Amino acid sequence: MYPIKIKRLPGYNHAKIPQRMSEGASGFDIFAALNEPIRLKPGERRLIPTGFAIEMPEGIEAQIRPRSGLALKYGISILNTPGTIDSDYRGEIGVIVINLGQEDFVIHPGDRIAQLVFMQVPKITIQEVEELTDSKRNTGGFGHTGR
Repeated sequence: MYPIKIKRLPGYNHAKIPQRMSEGASGFDIFAALNEPIRLKPGERRLIPTGFAIEMPEGIEAQIRPRSGLALKYGISILNTPGTIDSDYRGEIGVIVINLGQEDFVIHPGDRIAQLVFMQVPKITIQEVEELTDSKRNTGGFGHTGR
């Protein structure tokens, strides 16, 4: 188990802490910490505050991911998805929401707008070499295996 500390930020007394909505959920739902509703027109994007910051142990990252129901029903998604939150970041978690739908979409205070998923990050070292070993794919690029 990894301890994740969450701090409600000043001025956000009404902000909700991320919650798992079912026992088997991989992610924690994130709620909009708004004072009033905001309207997103088709194609519009906004940074939505959450009212909290987190502290994670080194070797853990948090990812902000879209909610599938909002994507399917309304065309609402998250830009820069998955958004990466590094273990040494201590600022407010914000969610960049975009309306890819054809209708205006209203986000109300307390609405669930995204998911927060925690992942383990392996320690990696980069080693520069003159040659790479061959593979079956080699340099086959986008779509090289067909449709």
